[in-house]
Amino acid sequence: MFSPEEWTAIGLSLKVGTIATLGALPLAVAVAWLLARGRFPGKALIDGLVHLPLVLPPVVTGYALLILFGRRGVFGAALAEHFGIVFSFRWTGAALAAGVMGFPLMVRAIRLSFEAIDDRIEQAAATLGAPPLWVFATVSLPLAARGIVAGAVLAFAKALGEFGATITFVSNIPGQTQTIPAAIYSYTQTPGGDLGALKLSLVAAAIAFAALILSELSVRRAGRDGGRR
Repeated sequence: MFSPEEWTAIGLSLKVGTIATLGALPLAVAVAWLLARGRFPGKALIDGLVHLPLVLPPVVTGYALLILFGRRGVFGAALAEHFGIVFSFRWTGAALAAGVMGFPLMVRAIRLSFEAIDDRIEQAAATLGAPPLWVFATVSLPLAARGIVAGAVLAFAKALGEFGATITFVSNIPGQTQTIPAAIYSYTQTPGGDLGALKLSLVAAAIAFAALILSELSVRRAGRDGGRR
């Protein structure tokens, strides 16, 4: 039903989406908490920088990543020389690009969840002697579980469908950086490639739908657990 190249593109998309989501999640939680609870100068600037990938053309974001993390980039050269980490024209670069593009969606969903928590609950835990980190881990995070799950699913879906930043940063190399969107694009540029584009489009839709169903089940479970607490 699928060619080896198509299976490779499907597997690579799942790997890129998973790594991008898991890699960005801890930072997204920290930034969301900072924006939800922090009171400091420059907060609006940080908020704007976080959401910048949403309004920039994806090609611009990909080009910025190439400048920063390319082999001769500001950070990429040092990473390649000292740690052997290379992002440009590698699947790791595709994960980085997907993570950057999905990061604002993740932060926004988690931030709204944190803002919905009554801070008096956190204050009550603090007055009982719990240190701030313990309050965050045992009170804030469980109460924000729904937003964290929703943000992670949004980021995964974005990573699965990311094209512009990815193809600019890592190109469209079959077997190495060609994800489902890039493979679909290649099919649309090839005479007689309509069937291949259709098959991969259906696969992408099925994966995204399954992720949404899993998200809904996880959110409901988190809600029941939160109710029992």
